[in-house]
Amino acid sequence: MPLTTALKTYPKAAAWSLLVSTTLIMEGYDTAILGAFYALPVFQKEFGSQDAQTGEWEILASWQIGLTLCYMAGEIVGLQMTGPLVDWMGNRYTLIMALFLLTCFTFLLYFCKSLGMIAAGQALCGMPWGCFQCLTVSYASEICPLALRYYLTTYSNLCWLFGQLFAAGIMKNSQNKYPDSELGYKLPFALQWIWPLPLAIGIFLAPESPWWLIKKGRFDQAKRSLERTLSGYGSEKELLVTMEVDKIKMTIEKEKKLTSKEGTYMDCIRDRVDRRRTRITCLCWAGQATCGAVLIGYSTYFYEKAGVGTDTAFTFSIIQYCLGICATFLSWWVSKYYGRYDLYAFGLAFQTIIFFIIGGLGCANTHGAKMGSGSLLMVVAFFYNLGIAPVVFCLVSEIPSSRLRTKTIILARNTYNVVSIACSVLILYQLNSKKWNWGAKSGFFWGTLCFCTLIWAVIDLPETAGKTFVEINELFKLGVPARKF
Repeated sequence: MPLTTALKTYPKAAAWSLLVSTTLIMEGYDTAILGAFYALPVFQKEFGSQDAQTGEWEILASWQIGLTLCYMAGEIVGLQMTGPLVDWMGNRYTLIMALFLLTCFTFLLYFCKSLGMIAAGQALCGMPWGCFQCLTVSYASEICPLALRYYLTTYSNLCWLFGQLFAAGIMKNSQNKYPDSELGYKLPFALQWIWPLPLAIGIFLAPESPWWLIKKGRFDQAKRSLERTLSGYGSEKELLVTMEVDKIKMTIEKEKKLTSKEGTYMDCIRDRVDRRRTRITCLCWAGQATCGAVLIGYSTYFYEKAGVGTDTAFTFSIIQYCLGICATFLSWWVSKYYGRYDLYAFGLAFQTIIFFIIGGLGCANTHGAKMGSGSLLMVVAFFYNLGIAPVVFCLVSEIPSSRLRTKTIILARNTYNVVSIACSVLILYQLNSKKWNWGAKSGFFWGTLCFCTLIWAVIDLPETAGKTFVEINELFKLGVPARKF
């Protein structure tokens, strides 16, 4: 079913899913401003140290690594807390609680007086961000029909990009308007208060996931929830709701026969079939970090270290995120002709080539080479958001069993976070002038890592496009090899 037809047929399901996924705009914004702060002159002078020889101000590499580790550690804790909270109170109330906590924790960032306060604020804010990472993907996959699954799960990537674009624009404004004022870094923190209240109200009014309600035995509530997501009137709508409830019940009951009645984290690795599904989901999401995407998150800092001026570096970041948004929209059209695996593998192959070219340009210390390496990082960002970035959000919602979906996604996202921590440390060492000072030559490293990720995908990543959850369950149960799905 084409996107326009699917939106006309299921407008309510699309609207509720888009609302919940919009929480990821905050995480994309919040994490992007931290990387951009390292290139902001007023932030460097307020919290950094001056090089005695060059006179340049820079945040110490140890603090850059520490701040990154703090928010990622917070996300890991938040993700692990999300599982039991969702089991207890459902998707909606867990998200509302996370929004409330984020509003409170932002005060610590706004009134920061030291890097230690920023580290504490980032760690605390990371916990609700971790909640958003998991629930937006699982909710979108459970609330929408098959025809909309790719579009609404990959919308999560679009939200990330919108958040990063807002961050780049606001940071450029801060760099121009408040070059010597503390508002230069306080205003970006304060803008985090815009989102939580309207989102919390919208999520309170949204229907609960029918999959969660049926797992809890609340069949009447599940029917009412589905009625709020499906279109149609009278007997037609009643028939659709009844059929959907029966399908969900059948899927859950078949999964319960394979393992214990209550899904646990141990169930994700105990059984051979679920162990395979968990491994693929975890490595699939980890691929977003090993393909060099973490370098894109530090793009402003990369551009500056590659030799581009500060103002131009912020401009490049804005262009990069705009290209990423266009690429994600384009992936919706491309997904009609190519599968999930095709997009994932093609993106990795192309990024590998571009990263090696960036590394080669880093060996030439000329103005043209510096501008070329910066421009090519934007090309990487475009193809990353055309392929691997959006399709991962769809794959990690399709590959796990429905009974273990939330817990598998939590494990997968935490795998991504742990790998991202290692990648972030490497990037900061590679770019910091007082450490390795590789600059654009770091492209060689990320090209090699991207190629290794491509080899794994060819061997292990199955194609799930156009398949219902029941069909995917059967393929895994039968042990079908990845390339024969």
